[in-house]
Amino acid sequence: ASTSSNSQNYRMSFFIWHHDAAVFSSVLMTNQEVLSAAVGVTACVASCCKDPIVFYVFFPSQTMDFLQSVLTLFFEKVKASESVRFKRYTFVNGDPLASIHPRYQVLHVYLPSTSEIPEFRLPYDVVNFEVELMKDLGVKIICGKGLGMDGMTIRSLKEEGYKVVFIGIGLPEPKRDNIFQGLRKDQGFYTSKDFLPLVAKASKPGMCACHSALPSVQGTVIILGAGDTAFDCATSAIRCGARRVFVVFRKGFTNIRAVPEEMEVAKEEKCEFLPFLSPRKVIVKGGRITAMEFVRTEQDEAGNWIEDKEQIIHLKADFVISAFGSVLSDSAVKEALSPIKFNRWGLPELDQETMQTSEPWVFAGGDIAGLANTTVESVNDGKQASWHIHKYLQSLDDSISDKPELPLFFTPIDLVDISVEMVGLKFPNPFGLASATPTTSATMIRRAFEAGWAFALTKTFSLDKDIVTNVSPRIVRGPTSGPIFGPGQSSFLNIELISEKTAVYWCQSITELKADFPNNVLIASIMCTYNKDDWTELSKMAEASGADALELNLSCPHGMGERGMGLACGQDPELVRNICRWVRQAVKIPFFAKLTPNVTDITQIAMAAQEGGADGVTATNTVSGLMGIHADGVPWPAVGGGQRTTYGGVSGNAVRPIVLRAVSAIARALPGFPVMATGGIDSAEAGLQFLLGGASVLQVCSAVQNQDFTVIEDYCIGLKALLYLKSIEELQDWDGQSPPTMRNQNGKPVPKIADLISKKLPSFGPYLEQRKKVIAEYKLKLMAETLTPLKYDKRPFVPRKPIPAVKDVIGRALQYIGSYGQLNNKEHVVALIDEQMCINCGKCYMTCNDSGYQAIQFDPQTHLPTITDNCTGCNLCLSVCPIIDCIKMVTRTTPYEPNRGLPLAVDSVY
Repeated sequence: ASTSSNSQNYRMSFFIWHHDAAVFSSVLMTNQEVLSAAVGVTACVASCCKDPIVFYVFFPSQTMDFLQSVLTLFFEKVKASESVRFKRYTFVNGDPLASIHPRYQVLHVYLPSTSEIPEFRLPYDVVNFEVELMKDLGVKIICGKGLGMDGMTIRSLKEEGYKVVFIGIGLPEPKRDNIFQGLRKDQGFYTSKDFLPLVAKASKPGMCACHSALPSVQGTVIILGAGDTAFDCATSAIRCGARRVFVVFRKGFTNIRAVPEEMEVAKEEKCEFLPFLSPRKVIVKGGRITAMEFVRTEQDEAGNWIEDKEQIIHLKADFVISAFGSVLSDSAVKEALSPIKFNRWGLPELDQETMQTSEPWVFAGGDIAGLANTTVESVNDGKQASWHIHKYLQSLDDSISDKPELPLFFTPIDLVDISVEMVGLKFPNPFGLASATPTTSATMIRRAFEAGWAFALTKTFSLDKDIVTNVSPRIVRGPTSGPIFGPGQSSFLNIELISEKTAVYWCQSITELKADFPNNVLIASIMCTYNKDDWTELSKMAEASGADALELNLSCPHGMGERGMGLACGQDPELVRNICRWVRQAVKIPFFAKLTPNVTDITQIAMAAQEGGADGVTATNTVSGLMGIHADGVPWPAVGGGQRTTYGGVSGNAVRPIVLRAVSAIARALPGFPVMATGGIDSAEAGLQFLLGGASVLQVCSAVQNQDFTVIEDYCIGLKALLYLKSIEELQDWDGQSPPTMRNQNGKPVPKIADLISKKLPSFGPYLEQRKKVIAEYKLKLMAETLTPLKYDKRPFVPRKPIPAVKDVIGRALQYIGSYGQLNNKEHVVALIDEQMCINCGKCYMTCNDSGYQAIQFDPQTHLPTITDNCTGCNLCLSVCPIIDCIKMVTRTTPYEPNRGLPLAVDSVY
């Protein structure tokens, strides 16, 4: 390649290798002609070849800058897949062959290799997305190279200066039984290593440029094996035209190694399972497989599996796919792994904890380690090894702690400031622990601060004369979202009282915690009877201990009210006003009145607190309730032999609407008056709702009860992400961190059937079979018409607007909240059902018919619902629909005329 006198012309050499044939072309052309020719030649060759092609573009080093733009555009235009590989070489003196010499600059550009996991199990875009994330972190990927190829060995990598090697190459060769020796694909025999790559190559848009067809496996197919790979083969065979698929395995159902979900999918797709059979012979007639012979297997008393050769079974088959597993048998790869020691299974010896091989600087994971049975476990191998690789690298220079502390990923989101200032106190983030079970002791608060919580309130304490003793049981799960067991409860009920620890304990603890965590805010929660001297004494003790602020618990809904404390004080505005005045006279630090939701108008209580001198309020404590009664009449929780209970406090997501209403009502009534929100904050998204509703900081309890202190990591990163996304104009249609929902059914895109065949088809019975056939034909047509494979669209979104701070979003939603009289009853909406996404369950029809306005008709044949003019836009159908975005509310195009029953009359008719 050389430059002509015209700087815009280049003599480009196209050197295309395919098998043993070579094509060489050298012509003088402009940069645009170079681009067009390159795209045309590559696409032409790729379209007719299924084997890898190497495309070399040679150009002189002095023209590299100019041609970089052309070549970049070239790669974008071609959008090639793994079947086309590119190498760009720079060279001097116009000698193409000399450019291959190592002493010249070499830049390798390869595209992703094939995968054995079919598209319907692992979409190509998902893998591409993960790869792009990895590349964005700075990971360099070199493709087209491997152990045993071009002299690459463990030793050569060490000689090149690599400090650590992690081997995750899997097991590249199929385990092939002796009875299959000599069998070929054209006879009907595949191994999983033959079959699945063909399926993936033909079904994954963006991975293959040659548009190869799916392997045709008509008739009866036998799958040998009971692992994840075997079931992938079975479900893929169904998609490749198999009429019947038998999954045959040596042991019983209890010995199936595949994850249950894989097996369930195969069952749903009508695959047959045949256990206790061991293959003995493949029967071939006329050059094609016609049947297989099996013998029965059984387990002896010692637990060994033996074959009973007297029990012989013949199965007719047109194809056999062996999925008995994989092995490492390539001598070149094994030699490249030297000097690593191997175990008796032919795999590298390694420490199961550190994932280190016999060579301390070489680690391994996944199938080649012999430990992982699933992809998830293989991923865990990598994570486990990463920590020990980190330790090993650090140990080369210095010692390192045994505690795993891997650095987190860093993105621009991490730079978002979520600190907030309230009543002169600086909070690193708006999340803290409420005065409840997570702050039962100073040790727990210490661990919470270490985990990342910005502030904490002590468990409410009192003077010694008011000390309490709790009953048990006292904290139970809530039935508000059905019989859910385990973590993830939507609500809890407790009849726990205030802290059983003394005021002296808490004051000493506050002093110690503030000394160790000066940047965290620590608030003392206190409670007394309606007595000025008691409130004065206790508040002064808490202030002297070094607390940053006080919270006056005027709201405990159970137990304490009977003693003249908590709720007994917090329901009367006059009592609240007086208590706040007493505390204001006693201390100089900020204090908040903790309000109860168990009142008619919480804003009146908040106003009384403000008038009494409070710096803010906490909204709210738990909601009084009775959690449940068993069928025998015994309530829950039942205490003691008498099995008695009392009304307790309900918390968690079930009370979020109540608390959100209280917070916003106070923020509207008292603009600028600080509010600490608590009740149903279980995520960053829920926290943002309260901030938008007027809260300044957020207290959490039930979410920690459901998990542990580490939820703070999700909350902080989540809130940063939510604020960051507000600055990106292209994502304004997102709902928080959730992108718009794609039209889908069971996770699969839904084409418009009516556009394909000019009629509607529901999703059940014979109609469903017609739908599947129409969709299949549409996909085949689409595949034949698609000339350019799809490519992952990586669009770097850059913030074009300022990233809001927490203070910028506080109260932003209040402008939309008002009285009922402020709502517009002239602008109406009606329901619109997407018939392509509808699963024909009839739920919208039933609820509208018996709980609404009889505005939905249900076709008795097709079960397709239709909205009538009776729709009033109540939104009930959307609320009960099980398919996301199947029903939408759209603007009503005609005036709304209410159905009055009878015409309006001036005079009464009775």
